[in-house]
Amino acid sequence: MKHLRSWNPDSKENINRNIKAVIYLLCIFSMAISFYSCGSSKGSSIVTDDPEKAYLIAKSKYDKREYLDAIDDFNLVKLKFSGSSIIDKAVFYLGMSYYKREEYILAIYEFESLIKNYPSSSFGEDARYMLAMCYNGLSPEYNLDQTYTRYAINEFQNYLELYPKGKNASDADRRITDLRTKLALKSLKSADLYYNLGNYKSALIYYDNVLNEFFDTKYADDALYGKIQTLIVKKRYDEAKKEVERFENKFITSEYLSRVKSLKGQLPY
Repeated sequence: MKHLRSWNPDSKENINRNIKAVIYLLCIFSMAISFYSCGSSKGSSIVTDDPEKAYLIAKSKYDKREYLDAIDDFNLVKLKFSGSSIIDKAVFYLGMSYYKREEYILAIYEFESLIKNYPSSSFGEDARYMLAMCYNGLSPEYNLDQTYTRYAINEFQNYLELYPKGKNASDADRRITDLRTKLALKSLKSADLYYNLGNYKSALIYYDNVLNEFFDTKYADDALYGKIQTLIVKKRYDEAKKEVERFENKFITSEYLSRVKSLKGQLPY
């Protein structure tokens, strides 16, 4: 299953616009720090005027996991041989060097640059996937702001739309599931918090968010059980009865089934 149903186009555009503005600002700042830090280093050792040889020198650093040196070399290749046939793969491995150092913002900049400026590159599919992986790396624990999580989902979906049979398709689909599960958990915890605080209106909003947006995740039965409890507290018995029936039909193996049946016995008929 390719989870493509949950994102409103308008909100996607807003996320794209806001996040990219932040990304580029952070990228400029990070690059400034990087160049400042490299001022005291040896910098690139490449002296050849042959683009292919220069690329191979940089790639050898990458292959030896000397990522900081590889970054120096690939940046030189990028500047010195911008019109050559090796530029797209140099940009890709520059992004990969940043990624390996967990400098995801800088990696995002390079992968996006490759996708935009070299659309026919043989590295296009890999760049698209790694762009998603960068945002996946930036995705925090569930209790923190989940903007990067949503952006990661969006980029994995973009990958699947462009490369439905791509070599990373199954992994992208699995990661979407994991990221959506994280969003579901965040909404569920918010719902439980509001329920415990006695703010039942807000609790219902968050339980419904899990049920409407993340019904395919493992937290759907938790949310429906919480919603039933909340409806009973609010004395909205007719709605509670419908949700009990829904639970019994959808979650016959849930750990909450016996509790739901107990709640059902308390409802007036």
